[in-house]
Amino acid sequence: MNLDQVELGSLYRVSEVNAPKGAPQIKGQLEDIGFLPGEQVAVLRKGLLGNGPYMVRVGASTFALRQSEARMITVECLLHA
Repeated sequence: MNLDQVELGSLYRVSEVNAPKGAPQIKGQLEDIGFLPGEQVAVLRKGLLGNGPYMVRVGASTFALRQSEARMITVECLLHA
C-alpha cells in the first residue's frame, strides 16, 4: 500500500519509493530526507478531508508531504495503534 492510504498512528516500514518517469529526481529528494527502504514511518495527521498535506514521522524526523508525494512511497504495516 502507499503512504497516502495508511491509518493514522499505525507504524509502517518503507518498502520503496516510486517516482514518476518524468521526474526521477523526486525519488532522490524523498530518499535524502529519510524515506529509505527499511525506515519506520507513521502518518501523524492528514489534511482536510483526509487529503494532503500529511504530517509524517520517518525515523526521528517529522515532515509535511503532499498527497502526490505520499502516494509514491510504498509501505508495509508493522503495528496498529
